[in-house]
Amino acid sequence: MNHEQLEELRESLDRVNLAILEQINMRAEIVQQIGEIKRAQGMTRYDPIRERVMLDLIATHNRGPFPTTTMQHLFKQIFKASLDLQEDDHSKALLVSRKRQPEDTMVEIKGEKIGDGEQRFVFGPCAVESYEQVFEVAKAMRARGERLLRGGAFKPRTSPYDFQGLGVDGLKILKRVADELDMAVISEIVTPAHMEIACEYVDMIQIGARNMQNFALLKEAGAMKKPVLLKRGLAATIEEFIHAAEYIVTQGNEQLVLCERGIRTYEKATRNTLDISAVSILKQETHLPVMVDVTHSGGRRDLVLPLAKAALAIGADAVMVEVHPDPAVALSDAAQQLDIAQFHQFLDALIASGLYRERDTNADACDRYV
Repeated sequence: MNHEQLEELRESLDRVNLAILEQINMRAEIVQQIGEIKRAQGMTRYDPIRERVMLDLIATHNRGPFPTTTMQHLFKQIFKASLDLQEDDHSKALLVSRKRQPEDTMVEIKGEKIGDGEQRFVFGPCAVESYEQVFEVAKAMRARGERLLRGGAFKPRTSPYDFQGLGVDGLKILKRVADELDMAVISEIVTPAHMEIACEYVDMIQIGARNMQNFALLKEAGAMKKPVLLKRGLAATIEEFIHAAEYIVTQGNEQLVLCERGIRTYEKATRNTLDISAVSILKQETHLPVMVDVTHSGGRRDLVLPLAKAALAIGADAVMVEVHPDPAVALSDAAQQLDIAQFHQFLDALIASGLYRERDTNADACDRYV
């Protein structure tokens, strides 16, 4: 075969490609017309009987050289694309996506707003251990103008022998302290059975990393009239994280904040690996506020400050940090919590760096409870 023949065949192939392109687009126009008729009549888009008829017709008329199975596979891809074409982009978009809602969602928690353009912090002990422990941390927070108080009452732990939390008693402690110091409570709920009673004590429901795909829990949280903080799973992709958020929003609760808390990788220098790029992706793909837990992501108190700087610099709406009066005797996660002095040093360093603004303080009010 000489060069002229090769070029002629290539030109013939190009003409066939263009003919196929024209026919596929012509088919797509017919499919859209069928979709309009089905929509008007309230019919479902997918008709398996009609698809079988078309596949059998292809099998009957296939002359090769492609085998029938190959041709049917190719046409099934065209059929699938045609079904997608019968839906507009808006109706296919997730409720949490920018396509459905271009403007940012702002979540309000007892007067504190997350997602309004001002970056905020959430502080508190890993686990609620006593009223005195929580109050000491909360008093230091309130003196610096910080009102978002976290604390674990229900603690899902890797080992069944580790401290599991005080349960409802822990929620009552958080509520008492919050009422005394005018703060908002964020605490994790681990089972749907506790959701209703928890809502009596918390201002924001946290769903932890280990429960990100506990779909019954997600639906129950979505049915509540409380803001929800959803943490990314230990090994969840961003797509899986976004779909977990969709479970909550589809139940009618749009007061949702996403939390990047580090994912499990091969690295052992840190407890987890902070996926800082996830903050930008989540803010581009969804309209929801994004928080970063810099305590669990690193698992080391010496990394809390640099990770917080990174989170604020990339545009996180809020940052979560664990604080304990005496981390050495903490019943959980002792190595990653700041003590009270370190808490003040942490805020001072961020304010000095220009990444965070000193909030209005309320030291006088806190002194009433000394």
